[in-house]
Amino acid sequence: MRKQKASPAVLRTRCGLLSGWTGIAVNLLLFALKLSIGLISGSQSVVNDAVNNLSDAASSTVTVMGFTIGGKPADKEHPFGHGRVEYIAAIIIALAVLVIGAELVHSSIDRIREPQELAVGSILPLIILGATIFVKLWLAYFYYTVNKKANSVAIRAVVKDSLSDTFATSVTIFALILARLHIQPVWFGYRVPVDGFAGLIVSLYIFAAGIGIVKDAVGPLLGEPPSADLVASIKSKILSFPSIIGVHDLVVHNYGPGRVFASAHAEVSSAENIMESHDTIDLIERDIEKVFGISMVIHLDPIECDDERTSALKQIVLLVVKDIDVNLQVHDFRVVDGPTHTNLIFDLVTPHKFRYTNKELIDKVSKRISEYDNRYYTVITVEHSYL
Repeated sequence: MRKQKASPAVLRTRCGLLSGWTGIAVNLLLFALKLSIGLISGSQSVVNDAVNNLSDAASSTVTVMGFTIGGKPADKEHPFGHGRVEYIAAIIIALAVLVIGAELVHSSIDRIREPQELAVGSILPLIILGATIFVKLWLAYFYYTVNKKANSVAIRAVVKDSLSDTFATSVTIFALILARLHIQPVWFGYRVPVDGFAGLIVSLYIFAAGIGIVKDAVGPLLGEPPSADLVASIKSKILSFPSIIGVHDLVVHNYGPGRVFASAHAEVSSAENIMESHDTIDLIERDIEKVFGISMVIHLDPIECDDERTSALKQIVLLVVKDIDVNLQVHDFRVVDGPTHTNLIFDLVTPHKFRYTNKELIDKVSKRISEYDNRYYTVITVEHSYL
């Protein structure tokens, strides 16, 4: 019997668990080796490096937990799934790194104030530490390869962390080499405690890595705009259907990897058959689900295309709006005639950090349009882009 292929979600969870368990095993081994060397030599920088590997093992444990929980299907309490647990896991990793980094900064400062002579009689510790750099480089490559399939924020975080560890270990090796050669730099008559400063550099680097992980995780958790490439691809797919005239109000919600939902308004001619238009919308939604893996909901927006007066009035509005700011967008334009005036009704989309308030913008647009004809009244709804 032919074996059934695993779904992308299952495959992703497997990749995450594989990376997590591998990280736990490798980092615990490195912790034991470096701690032994640090205690024997009395080097604060090596001990700091060892503790950093212990924190990496703890981080991998959180990664395993994150993928285990994040891989659970949606339920009544969490209808969009548990995918964002991964971002929370990354934040927990970052907090652990920051706490350890801060503690190691404190211990390194103590070593600078009260330096101790290091016992580095053999070259073996240097060889072992050098080998751990190559182990960390391999681990970073392993994570990177696995993450090509997983596309995980948490795994991206440990890739960065593994690469930063190679720098930290390089600094400790440098300090041990100077100690073995009995070289102690002198700066303005002050004998520089190399081991303490090396430990401080390692600690600060660990702290900076923690801040970077927080930034990577908090953005998706709070809600980031979709990439420009994804927006262009979705719009291009919608507009590839002949009956679709335009698309606006595209909103993309990310509830974790593989759990993306989106909505948009697709413009069609008001002369089109409503049943045929609805059928087209269904086809577009299915195509986007198939191509992008996005659950799409599209609102059908009929617009007047054949009325010359409506088209002419829309052009006047576009000229006014674009003269104020080329980034402003107009949609859902329609005209309602009355006995004393004509209502020009439309939605106006502003870019982020727009220089005018909604009221200022409405007043400015209305005033300029009334200069064409004081019988033109505007009914404007101001919207803000989510892209």
